[in-house]
Amino acid sequence: MRIVIVGAGISGLTAYLTLHKHLPKPPHPAPATDHEYTIYEPYNTSPDTTSHERPQDTTNPSTLTVGGGLGVGPNGLHVLHRLDPQLLQDIVRSGYMVDHSNLKNKHGHLLLKLPASGASGNPERPRMHMLAIGRHSLWSRLRCAVPDSVLINKRVSRVVSLADGQNVVYFDDNSDPVHADLVIGADGLKSTVKRALFPEAETDPYPPHYEGLVGIGGFIPSDTVNELVEPGSMNFIFGGNGFFGYFYAESACTDPNRASPCHVSAPGSLLAWWSTYALDTGPPSPKSIDPDDVTRQLRDRYASWTDPVVQKILPRIRVQTVWPTWTSPPLPVWERDGVVLVGDAAHALPPTSGQGSSQALEDVEALALLLTHQLRRVYAGGGKHGTGVDGEKWAVRIAAKQYEAMRRPRVEGILAYAKNMQDRKRDMGLVREYVMYAFMWVLGFFPKVFRKQQEQLYEFDLPGDVQRTIADEGKMKE
Repeated sequence: MRIVIVGAGISGLTAYLTLHKHLPKPPHPAPATDHEYTIYEPYNTSPDTTSHERPQDTTNPSTLTVGGGLGVGPNGLHVLHRLDPQLLQDIVRSGYMVDHSNLKNKHGHLLLKLPASGASGNPERPRMHMLAIGRHSLWSRLRCAVPDSVLINKRVSRVVSLADGQNVVYFDDNSDPVHADLVIGADGLKSTVKRALFPEAETDPYPPHYEGLVGIGGFIPSDTVNELVEPGSMNFIFGGNGFFGYFYAESACTDPNRASPCHVSAPGSLLAWWSTYALDTGPPSPKSIDPDDVTRQLRDRYASWTDPVVQKILPRIRVQTVWPTWTSPPLPVWERDGVVLVGDAAHALPPTSGQGSSQALEDVEALALLLTHQLRRVYAGGGKHGTGVDGEKWAVRIAAKQYEAMRRPRVEGILAYAKNMQDRKRDMGLVREYVMYAFMWVLGFFPKVFRKQQEQLYEFDLPGDVQRTIADEGKMKE
């Protein structure tokens, strides 16, 4: 079976690794001893690529933070652990584990403290914390695990899904198209692959939506704020005219537990920061902004905030670009005849969800496990379409439908919660600002509510959900 993955970002690389690990090999006498994988990516994919050489798209993927950092929840880390425990350790070693979040007002007063860890006591499913890590650091660790031979630097211009036969992938350079039994769209908000799901539309019927918010972020040396920032904390600062956040971005090199997702290590030398605020005039282009002017505006905006860490960060800010906050309108379908969307291409979540990367990781594992089950049925002669190309096409189609039916309710629930949180980053009047503070403070008296909510998010049993989906497959129409 020929598998094409469009996009070599976090979800695309993980899709390859997960499929390659799980999919059963074609039975003898198939012409190939294994499935054929190709990842197409228009940008440089060398493992030595720096963060400045990676694309800075105006529709940056939705993650916990902007400006180079992101958060991977315990549920996402469990996906990586099931994929490869050693790879997970390499990734954790490149970031910093946090076990709680502090929600504060603009003067630095703590309003609410939330856990950022799973609650499992099962020794086979260790209690993991949240990983704070640079986006490029996560990407580079995944990239080092993917062989160069499957990566091709080429821009996909169009994908055509076909009910019968292989799907067709066309390229921007007018080179010969390729045919694939499975095409995975891991190409983000401006997904080219998405258009294959709506062939009757002349233009993108579901373009990205600008949320009226922009983000700025970066890194500063942590030694200037070590006495002010708790180890193991992710800090969210709310005010009436914006939002600020910060966390340690790496562990101390000498800490013996720096590769463990279950421990909070001593902080390293970098602090990540980011800010989100309203900009209703339209999404700015990163290439057209004046960094000095944006830096000045940012300092003016937060000049009255007395949170001590924010005031330490502001003089050290050097803005390089601005990230508008985009989301994707809900898509009526995520798959069509063996063309399947994952991650931001299927469901771009607001950064406030804190689950952009984790949900992408869950997507690719769910798809891989479901396809593995269906291919095993086909190769064992259990499918009515035979064990050859027609059987593989049937397996892909059924697995894709199961994947969407399984994943959609979870993602939509996370989206609803994130949209509510996102509104607290917009400009508001003084009365509404202090009502927001009071609401957060009162919530702090009901920790069990948050613990239950966090357990549902972080302790999601994805393999178990896959097994339940498989058990119900007789109810699905082929």
